[in-house]
Amino acid sequence: MSFEISVIVPIRDEEKYIRQCLVALQAQDYPHESYEVIVVDGLSDDATPTIVKSFCSSNSNFRMLENVHRIPATGLNIGIRAAKAKVIVRVDGHAVVETDYLTQCLNYLQQTEADCVCGLIKTIQTTTKGTAIALSMSSFFGVGNARFRISGKEGYVDTGAFLAYRREIFDRIGFFDEDLIGCEDDEFHYRLRSKGGRIFFTPKIQSKYYSRSSYRELFKQYFRYGLGKVNVLKRHLRMMQLRQFVPPVLVGIFILSVLLFLFVSPVFLFIPSLYITACLFAAVAISKKNGWKYLIFLLPVFCCLHFGYGLGFISGLLKLSLKPVGGWLQHFVKKLKLFLQLETTNPE
Repeated sequence: MSFEISVIVPIRDEEKYIRQCLVALQAQDYPHESYEVIVVDGLSDDATPTIVKSFCSSNSNFRMLENVHRIPATGLNIGIRAAKAKVIVRVDGHAVVETDYLTQCLNYLQQTEADCVCGLIKTIQTTTKGTAIALSMSSFFGVGNARFRISGKEGYVDTGAFLAYRREIFDRIGFFDEDLIGCEDDEFHYRLRSKGGRIFFTPKIQSKYYSRSSYRELFKQYFRYGLGKVNVLKRHLRMMQLRQFVPPVLVGIFILSVLLFLFVSPVFLFIPSLYITACLFAAVAISKKNGWKYLIFLLPVFCCLHFGYGLGFISGLLKLSLKPVGGWLQHFVKKLKLFLQLETTNPE
């Protein structure tokens, strides 16, 4: 069967959201015989495969593949290689796309000279705490100037989420880097732009995204982002922008200030106090617009976003800088073992 669009959904342990994701893809206003949905499961430990298989059995344009490596980049590449269409759309298991999503993606690929297009993401959740997390992830103070999260202005951008790609891109610049555990899309988009490719953003392409629902999950997510950015930095130093260094610098200054406050002088408490004040101002602004019930949750949410990313980035840098030392130690231990073996086999 010939398709015009192939949708790739790389997932793992998404039993809570995957059904909504698939229902939204099944409800597209684009002709069903003209698009396929390839779900690539990374050996989920929950009921995700059962849900997906059940859905595929009643929808002939849906199918499921297996990703034994579990890494998102590998899942994407498996899906892309199996895809039959000339347009590849990535959608994550946490996402619920609008009914005209595929139609709009194809329209803007045809209208623009872009190699890929992306749209506006509305971050959502069902609980009060989860909604506070979603609101912070849609704010400038929370995530910076990521246009696909906070802006409604059309134009060319550096990156995005849930994009539609022209198939020939992957023939031209290769696939997603499977050595990266996170930020594989940012690295791919940098390679795309470095080869003259362009990414077009429009708010007319819309989707919803379920954010993490707890502080712990959110912190872990952004810690991985920070760690992933360093892995990308190793490959493409020029890719990094000044704003991406703000959280790790902030965390470093914050920790240093607290230590100086404890052991040197109370005056050093000024900087942590300044950060907390900024968080409170941002929390008040968001709560005033969306509801005061979110105020109590927003301060810890901002801390999870900033400190999770910052500590992840710092951990990645430390791991990177200590790698030569680790290599030297391994070499030393290897030589020591050989020496000890010689001493054992040739006693005096």
